[in-house]
Amino acid sequence: MWGWRIPFLLSILLVGVGLYVRLRVLESPEFAAVKEQRTVVKIPLFDAFRTQWREILTAAFVRISEQAPFYLFITFVLTYGTQKLALERGQLLNATLVAAAIGLVSVPLFGYLSDLIGRKLMYGIGIVCTGLFAFPYFGLLDTKVSGFILLAIVISLVFHDMQYGPQAALIAESFGTNIRYTGAGIGYQFASVLAGGPAPLIAAAILSTTGSSTWISWYIVGCCVVSMIALLLMPRAPRTAEKSVEATARDDRR
Repeated sequence: MWGWRIPFLLSILLVGVGLYVRLRVLESPEFAAVKEQRTVVKIPLFDAFRTQWREILTAAFVRISEQAPFYLFITFVLTYGTQKLALERGQLLNATLVAAAIGLVSVPLFGYLSDLIGRKLMYGIGIVCTGLFAFPYFGLLDTKVSGFILLAIVISLVFHDMQYGPQAALIAESFGTNIRYTGAGIGYQFASVLAGGPAPLIAAAILSTTGSSTWISWYIVGCCVVSMIALLLMPRAPRTAEKSVEATARDDRR
């Protein structure tokens, strides 16, 4: 009865590791420049809403295509598979574990690819793939064939990883250095409330009302459309600190 507590107790070690890493990591040149110039914002929460409200909104809405489908792919799939398709819960969980294991490679891979081809392009590819896979996803599940079920779950999370890999950098880079942490954090968490939490409830309500996955697929497509619009509208942060760093570096070379 007490065995479930062991992982929570062991997490104390991870807290120690995280603290050690955080204390050892140097600040980026941009933040170092802000500190040196003494332009640190006193009340970043106020300034974030006052000066970069558009960035906060686009950061939140750009995550909808990642957040909402993700919770459908890992939680609602259990409800849909067991209640609608009469599949074994263990089968679905095992397929999800396989997809999660692949994510250990795919998330950093897509993050790396975004360094090469650009954050927005990589993220946009993920949005398009997720939207296009909305109907095939349920089609593969509906076959009730183990191989197709595994394929559906793995592919769905790979398309999710296309967005999740570059997401942190994409959102952070849209904010000015002075309020980057606060602004990105607000937008990020707002999306969790707006899209992540309600998604399985919305999908369950749709399934209960229609008895079909068709409108759930359209719900995923709708999320992708909203995120694509937000991605196209997402502004770039003013690069004042970065320019200051580059100017300082040029002066040093002279």
